[in-house]
Amino acid sequence: MEVFLNQFDDYYTLSQNTKSELLKICNTHHYNKNEIVLSQGDLASNYYIVKKGLLGYYTLNENGTIIYKIFFEENSFVASTVSIIENKPSDFSIIALEDTELISLPAEKFRKLFYECHDLALFQINYLERNWVVEKEKLEIGLKTDLAKHRYEELSKNTSLINRLKQHHIASYLGITPTQLSRIRKELKL
Repeated sequence: MEVFLNQFDDYYTLSQNTKSELLKICNTHHYNKNEIVLSQGDLASNYYIVKKGLLGYYTLNENGTIIYKIFFEENSFVASTVSIIENKPSDFSIIALEDTELISLPAEKFRKLFYECHDLALFQINYLERNWVVEKEKLEIGLKTDLAKHRYEELSKNTSLINRLKQHHIASYLGITPTQLSRIRKELKL
């Protein structure tokens, strides 16, 4: 569990007391490959940290086609945060793309700790700023301005992730067909 707690320190160093309180509310869950962690339309009730495995975060368009928004590898924080904050059904599903082990934090208990452990609240502020403002803005700008080829090149920089994904996952993430992805890979000689 020490590795799990260290993930928080990457954003804000937590006190031993706060770490002890976190350990009291966390649980470990195993999901088999292709098992749904959260279904679109369900109310999200947990935050997760990927201990082992790979998750996909996706939605279905009006034609029922899966559109991946992002992928989460080990040590990533994962949740349908909007669903938790607004207490409304999730617009996204979360699926295990490999056999996956997650550490779950019940959202209600986790959020209650913000009021009791101010260092955890500072963690949350830092996490949201880095991931929901800085990184999300880069992603949104890239989706609006970059060609699929450039987005693929950027994704390919994370060799650990790219080697774990199926071609249809990558194509969906890029908003192109698998055939178009094959052409891009051929052009880049990959």
